[in-house]
Amino acid sequence: MEHIVIIGNGVAGITTARHIRKLSDKKITIISAETEFFFSRTALMYVYMGHMKWDNLKPYEDWFWKKNRLELKTGYVSRVNPEANELEFDSGEKMSYDKLIIASGSISNKFGWPGQDLKGVQGLYSKQDLDLLEENAPDNKVCKRAVIVGGGLIGIEMAEMLRTRDIPVTFLVRESSFWNAVLPPGESDLINRHIREHHIDLRLNANLKEILADENGRARAVVLAESGEEIECSLVVLTPGVSPNIKFLEGSGIEIGRGVKVNRNLETNFKNIYAIGDCAEQHEAIGNRKSIEAVWYTSRMMGEVVAQTICDNPMKYNPGNWFNSAKFLDIEYQTYGWVFPEPGDGEAHFYWEHKNGKKCITINYEKASRKFLGINNFGIRMRHEIFDRWLNEEKSVDHVIENLREANFDPEFFDRYEEEIRNSFKYTPEHKI
Repeated sequence: MEHIVIIGNGVAGITTARHIRKLSDKKITIISAETEFFFSRTALMYVYMGHMKWDNLKPYEDWFWKKNRLELKTGYVSRVNPEANELEFDSGEKMSYDKLIIASGSISNKFGWPGQDLKGVQGLYSKQDLDLLEENAPDNKVCKRAVIVGGGLIGIEMAEMLRTRDIPVTFLVRESSFWNAVLPPGESDLINRHIREHHIDLRLNANLKEILADENGRARAVVLAESGEEIECSLVVLTPGVSPNIKFLEGSGIEIGRGVKVNRNLETNFKNIYAIGDCAEQHEAIGNRKSIEAVWYTSRMMGEVVAQTICDNPMKYNPGNWFNSAKFLDIEYQTYGWVFPEPGDGEAHFYWEHKNGKKCITINYEKASRKFLGINNFGIRMRHEIFDRWLNEEKSVDHVIENLREANFDPEFFDRYEEEIRNSFKYTPEHKI
């Protein structure tokens, strides 16, 4: 019987296993050093905040795996030998495979800061990180202040988590405005204000120089690179993004760059080895998409594609139109299509912001053809399937503006803003036909 081995039990690996099982009777082994059972990584924050219990994060009951003949192996793979079709664990144990799927996910970035390995310094990616956070910051008596380093989505999630326990937070962001490498200026400024309204000490243009230790080898303060200012703290959370977890593949002969190099079938340079999820790097980016995408839904899609290929129905990975969603404290964010911080050549941005400063949209479109290219929306829920259809049908920006109500997904009695948005668009000279 063909033996399929999957390294990683995140959404990519588990999706693959489930779909292979639906399509075949192959032997399937799933390896993880993090947890025995699959859990929803994006919901880790809600356990700390008290909104969910750990068992609520497991999408499947513990009996699911045995019932579906999915073998679970707890261990850390230290080496892959593709020539022998064999894995080696850090325990010295070995395992053979017929086909291997690398779904090893990401690890938190570190940039060699002095003191980054002290006690009281951590990231937030794994179950172990969540357990460590409970030790480091159970309340505001143990943790007098936390400093978060890095202005991405994990950073703002950490700020929200810590504030639910009334722990003072200083948030160091090296950019001149929050997430302005992704968001247009109006949106980024709206989030700056929102962060500060939640009593978070947001420091822009702020870089970490070093982390200072107390007499017990525990973090006691951070030093800012620009001013030399010391900020006393009990916890330092490093959230400057993540990188593919691929160090264990070095020297294996499997081609790696920043991630594991794959073609559109998600195959590596070995025909029986595949890579999916956060750790996979496309040889050539697909359209405007990044060659590595650490996004939940693309990991799931990759898992479905590889399962079909392994079960003799070869498929190419095609992620379709870009979309994503997040939450900045209590403001929800969605993006469909492409909206970059500044319009591209021949493109224009239409920006609308509600007077309450909590809702806004940015629409990107081609000036000459009026073709709709993408939308960001904050504080107004929009329907994915509508924007996906409009992007595929290459609708005009005028069509989108006139039909925004069709895309609105807010509950029935929520306020509506389509007319205000339409009037703002119509009476702004640069957006007129």
